[in-house]
Amino acid sequence: ALTVKFAERQRSAHCLLVKEHQVREGADTAHPPRRTLFVLNVPPYCGPDSLSRLFSCCGDVQSVDICGKRGLGEKKDKLTSKFFEQKTLKGFQVAYVVFRKPAAVQAAKALSQKGPLLISTENHPVKTGIRKWIASYAASIVDPKELKAEVDAYMQDYDKKVAEEEAKAAKEEGVPDEDGWVKVTRKGRKPGLPRTEAANLRLLEKEKQKRARKELLNFYAWQHREAKREHIAQLRKKFEEDKQRIALMRAQRKFRPY
Repeated sequence: ALTVKFAERQRSAHCLLVKEHQVREGADTAHPPRRTLFVLNVPPYCGPDSLSRLFSCCGDVQSVDICGKRGLGEKKDKLTSKFFEQKTLKGFQVAYVVFRKPAAVQAAKALSQKGPLLISTENHPVKTGIRKWIASYAASIVDPKELKAEVDAYMQDYDKKVAEEEAKAAKEEGVPDEDGWVKVTRKGRKPGLPRTEAANLRLLEKEKQKRARKELLNFYAWQHREAKREHIAQLRKKFEEDKQRIALMRAQRKFRPY
């Protein structure tokens, strides 16, 4: 347990739990064994710069990686975007402090015998309160030129990747695989979209219902003729009823002044 305090005037202290990070050889390439210090119970106000400064007295710090929970020893892709995919960690976190030499890890573990270390000092103050809000707001304002440059660079990489995939597909077109099968693709203005099994079932069901409805209505040609003949008879019958109704209304219309 390593005791730390936010500032000199603060009375209560906070404990960081530190130990040497131990994993199988080659399992975690981002945090190499014997040179990585695993830190638990890192408070939200203690960032990578603060941790690097706290452990700089033990040796040269190569990198500091802070995450929300302990990883499974897999290397994660670092976020290269300044405007996209930025995640804000909340609450207490864990950290991996990577030193340049293995001896620094043992020296960091020996810090627990000393007094509390300070996270915020006069030379390296940690912003809190209104100053922190102002800094966060200023950092949230996007520079249009930087954003455009990053989007253009991303689109160039994307176009290059698409061109490489198309060239690879064109090269492999018509070439049989190990089993002798040749992959056939659809080309044109509107290439075919891959369908899922559920979409195929829905399409087959619609076609089946449409075919059944058509077969029931016009299964035979004489059924079609009978349906037309019956419809004409109903129209004539309705016409005669309308004529009788109009004649009755004319007969009932009389002049009654009183």
